Amino acid sequence: MGTSWARHLLYQIILWTCLMETCFLEDYDDDEKDQSANETAYGTQGLLCPRSFPGVEVGPNTLCIRNGSKDNLLSEVTTNLISSLYTAIFLVGLPANGLALWLLATKIQRLASTIFLMNLAAADLLLVLVLPFKISYYFLGHNWLFGEGMCRLTTAFFYGNMYCSVLLLTCISLDRYLAIVHPFFSRSFRSPNFATCVCVAVWLLAVTFTLPLTLRQQSYQLHTTDLILCHDVLPREELASYYLPVFGCLIVLGFFLPLLAILFSYCSVIWVLAASGEKYAHAIKLTVLVLASILLFFTPSNALLLLHYSYAKFEDLYIWYMLSLVFSTFNSCVDPFIYYYVSEEFRGKVRRHIFLQNKSTVTLLKASKETTPGTRTQSVSLV
Repeated sequence: MGTSWARHLLYQIILWTCLMETCFLEDYDDDEKDQSANETAYGTQGLLCPRSFPGVEVGPNTLCIRNGSKDNLLSEVTTNLISSLYTAIFLVGLPANGLALWLLATKIQRLASTIFLMNLAAADLLLVLVLPFKISYYFLGHNWLFGEGMCRLTTAFFYGNMYCSVLLLTCISLDRYLAIVHPFFSRSFRSPNFATCVCVAVWLLAVTFTLPLTLRQQSYQLHTTDLILCHDVLPREELASYYLPVFGCLIVLGFFLPLLAILFSYCSVIWVLAASGEKYAHAIKLTVLVLASILLFFTPSNALLLLHYSYAKFEDLYIWYMLSLVFSTFNSCVDPFIYYYVSEEFRGKVRRHIFLQNKSTVTLLKASKETTPGTRTQSVSLV
């Protein structure tokens, strides 16, 4: 009886050992030495980042990730779909922002609003110019060919110009708020020089936000492959100690606080215009469109990051976050048509200077005539 019981116990131990080894081999495509390292490194869940997978160093500049993470990383969505969407954004955003920036810089009277819009076009154009590197990377199946330095610069430029656009959109909303709600109070300091100083501060702030991304290694080889990944797989310990504070600051200071200012500004503008009668119906609709575009394009990606950091059980968000990031980038294509080409005068300048049509010269760009309620004061604006 005792021998039978001991034999049965031995069989159970052998069976469970085999099952555990099988599961371990399915989760990690690695050799026996690396399995021990992975087991130690992945012992705790909840530090996974939707933007970058946590990797375990198994060699010089080489990281290993779970098979499930590898499937998400190299899926059809992240290789074919995302590269195609970025290509479409590049083809539309490059000429749209380039033309808008040229006209704003050379053909439009320098007002405070013009300075803000010119810098917004520059930020969107720089963001679009980074996309060919990302298109090549995704099209080649997540294989970075441009070296560690370009990986750092591309990552920093991508996020820097995206959040710089958000800050400039905030400046534009505050400028509209002052022009419409407090026209007399703001007349003394709403000058091109003041707008230029604000824009310089915005660019410096965007550089400060993304400078940490240039100070750490961003490209690593994926274990058991020849792929060189750029910012998609990072050492697990750095995600918690370094990148979480960096992206936390980006989320709070680069989006949510500016979003509060944008909501306050445009809601105040809509309230004042709505109280002034039907003659401002077009301006109200345009303001609502601007506000909706900001919420629609930038909220999903930042909300996913906040969701992840607030509740650690939300894992495997990489594909969803990457799609939302593409959606945020699409804003660089929409900005020119909401802020510039919506103006009949701006379209007239495009026709005259690009299609060489001889028409009477317009001395001021006038996207919307905003007469402040209760006065006869007008402010020229593109919003």
